[in-house]
Amino acid sequence: MSWTEEKIAKLKELWGKGNTASQIAEIIGGVSRNAVIGKAHRLNLSAKIKTRTAASNFSFENSIDQKNIKNKRVRKSKFKSLIIEKDFEPENPKQLEQLDENSCKWPIGHPDEKSFYFCGRNSLKDFSYCKLHLLYAYQPKGKKEDLTEKEDVPEFIEKKIKSA
Repeated sequence: MSWTEEKIAKLKELWGKGNTASQIAEIIGGVSRNAVIGKAHRLNLSAKIKTRTAASNFSFENSIDQKNIKNKRVRKSKFKSLIIEKDFEPENPKQLEQLDENSCKWPIGHPDEKSFYFCGRNSLKDFSYCKLHLLYAYQPKGKKEDLTEKEDVPEFIEKKIKSA
């Protein structure tokens, strides 16, 4: 199949209106969807003209943003109670062989050192860590770099870390 000037003009017009490659192939007739995509690519149409997906993605992105906001609220409320609570049980140092499914598996020290151990406090249901280490392990997306500053750690947690 050869592309005539009329078919190319029709392709440009329909592509500019935001029709899909399948719709364009059907309207022009005698060409496949892939032929339309290939010709549009060779004509650099995809880079120059906005397709209809750019317009339809707007509502899709808005719905994604709303879901993310809802998830953030749920996530914040999930861990907010941990931040408010100031009483953390004392550390119960355990070796790897002593850990069970209810033990906090937060590593303390370096594995090559003799003083290496795991926290050993009671872990929360459905998590591998105790309340204190859960605050470190599960941080909001995009905030990990910000929270590494020492000033960002609440004072009561800093005291608990020192006393542990």
